Amino acid sequence: MSPSYPPRTRNFLPQLEGLRGVAATGVLLTHTAFQTGMSQSGIPGAILARFDFFVSVFFGLSAFLLWRGDHSGSSLSYFRRRALRILPAYWVCVLLVFAFLPDSFGTGWRTILATLTLTQVYPAHSLAGGLTHLWSLSVEVAFYLFLPVLVWALRGASKSKRLLCFFGMFAAGIGWAAVPWPLDLAGGINFQIFPPSYAPWFAVGLIAAELEGTRITRWRGFNLTWLWWALALGVAWVAGQPWFGPQGLTHPTPGEFVRKILAGALFGALIVLPYAWGTGGAWTSFLSSRPLLILGRWSYSLFLWHLPVLSMVFPLLGIAPFSGHFMLVTVVCFVGSVIVAAASFTLVEKNARWAR
Repeated sequence: MSPSYPPRTRNFLPQLEGLRGVAATGVLLTHTAFQTGMSQSGIPGAILARFDFFVSVFFGLSAFLLWRGDHSGSSLSYFRRRALRILPAYWVCVLLVFAFLPDSFGTGWRTILATLTLTQVYPAHSLAGGLTHLWSLSVEVAFYLFLPVLVWALRGASKSKRLLCFFGMFAAGIGWAAVPWPLDLAGGINFQIFPPSYAPWFAVGLIAAELEGTRITRWRGFNLTWLWWALALGVAWVAGQPWFGPQGLTHPTPGEFVRKILAGALFGALIVLPYAWGTGGAWTSFLSSRPLLILGRWSYSLFLWHLPVLSMVFPLLGIAPFSGHFMLVTVVCFVGSVIVAAASFTLVEKNARWAR
């Protein structure tokens, strides 16, 4: 990897750490809303149904932070750092779920192997019970593998050429999403969850990093974070309408899927850009507060564990899925997930960081 990256104004942006915690909580909320039937209830339900767009916030943050980072080291050291960041906590979670969570009992060895190798988005029907949310991590790992190629390809390129490349990446992802892929190929491979579909969500972060420190980022409007949140929630509400496209596990048409990818990219941009470029405001201070920084530090494990925890909440409370009780299920799931995430961070992630 070579030093082909834009100049940075600050190395560490604490508000982005806090935003990770908010994004993980948003993903948790969309899953509790769906599994309690809340996602079918009016305006709040429509918004919560599209809190899966917080995945685009994760993708945008990863792309932003990695592109603005130091590219002067070797690709080998980069891959080592990424592996130590992702794999230890991931493998512990996956192995424990396969061993003890009833939802995953009877999982075939091919699905187990695909899950352990973070390739579960490629074979047909390889999202394991209790771990279906990890498709997005498989997509993110593909971006990690692609990034050194991108750095190499753009070495010495001007800012305008790099931006042109990133906008081209955005357009290519939309093109992939628009293809009417066959649903019966090789037993039902789902091309819509292949990494190219989500290139626009990563492109948002790459473009944000490339523009950091330029005149556009000094616009005072980026400090009105409440406005950007309101707009993002508006996007989620529109995308949660029945006419926009199906929710849950229903396979969308190419047109519906393109709308979803575009809406997710807009949602991610509205949330990431003000905190990546803005300089202050009460909401920025809130995200930089100690509780949010701690939640952000635990956000990876919170993301890993919240769905297995949710699978256990229903029998624990004696509540059937899709039968309501959104608030109760959400509170218990959040508290339980935070406890498990804290343990995972302390016992697994923290030790892996020493190795990095």
